[in-house]
Amino acid sequence: MTFTKTSQKFGQWADSRANTVFGLGFSSEQQLTKFAEKFQEVKEAAKLAREKSQEKIETSSNHSQASSVNGTDDEKASHAGPADTHLKSENDKLKIALTQSAANVKKWEIELQTLRESNARLTTALQESAASVEQWKKQFSICRDENDRLRHKIDELEEQCNEINREKEKNSQLKKRIEELESELREKETELKDLRKQSEIIPQLMSECDYVSEKLEAAERDNQNLEDKVRSLKTDIEESKYRQRHLKVELKSFLEVLDGKIDDLHDFRRGLSKLGTDN
Repeated sequence: MTFTKTSQKFGQWADSRANTVFGLGFSSEQQLTKFAEKFQEVKEAAKLAREKSQEKIETSSNHSQASSVNGTDDEKASHAGPADTHLKSENDKLKIALTQSAANVKKWEIELQTLRESNARLTTALQESAASVEQWKKQFSICRDENDRLRHKIDELEEQCNEINREKEKNSQLKKRIEELESELREKETELKDLRKQSEIIPQLMSECDYVSEKLEAAERDNQNLEDKVRSLKTDIEESKYRQRHLKVELKSFLEVLDGKIDDLHDFRRGLSKLGTDN
């Protein structure tokens, strides 16, 4: 097995006999490097232990065969006493080495199982994190669409505000026209008063009374028309003010909703940044 660094904070190795690939994530590149060095150290130690065990087993087997052959000859057996003692000592050493090797193998198997469990937990955490990221992406997409919709609504409201401004200008013009009509009406009233005075003061102008009466009636009709126009203009002004107040209420409500959405978007960005930092 060979440990490979796939990124600055992640590494993996493959077990060809189990047909499995293991991976581990680390919080820093230094921890990853330290683990890789320890992994290689354990791998080399295991390899040396296997080689030593194999050499000792082969040596023990050769000594046993030699002892068996020599045991058939009584003369050679009389001279083989020290050799048997040496072989027995070697066999005891080999047994101790094998026991230690088995203990080390068991220890390494426990460590490997611990690493596998840690890898499984990390894999589960990574999958949960990926699912959370996907959920955040969906929420971000929804918020972005909502933001676009709100921007479009803002554009519409700005257009309505522009229309309100145009209505204000129109109202200003209407007020100015009303003032002009009122001034004209006052002038007509003054003229009417003068005509009435003249009709009272100068009896000899009775012949012109019909003409003055007609003029008076025309002035009164004009006055009535002007009053009708004034009432119509006042009605238009009241309607314009009502529409303006209604648009202001809608604009205020929309701005409150927009502030809430913007706050939600800020909270979402902070959550996304925190998630990125945790990962």
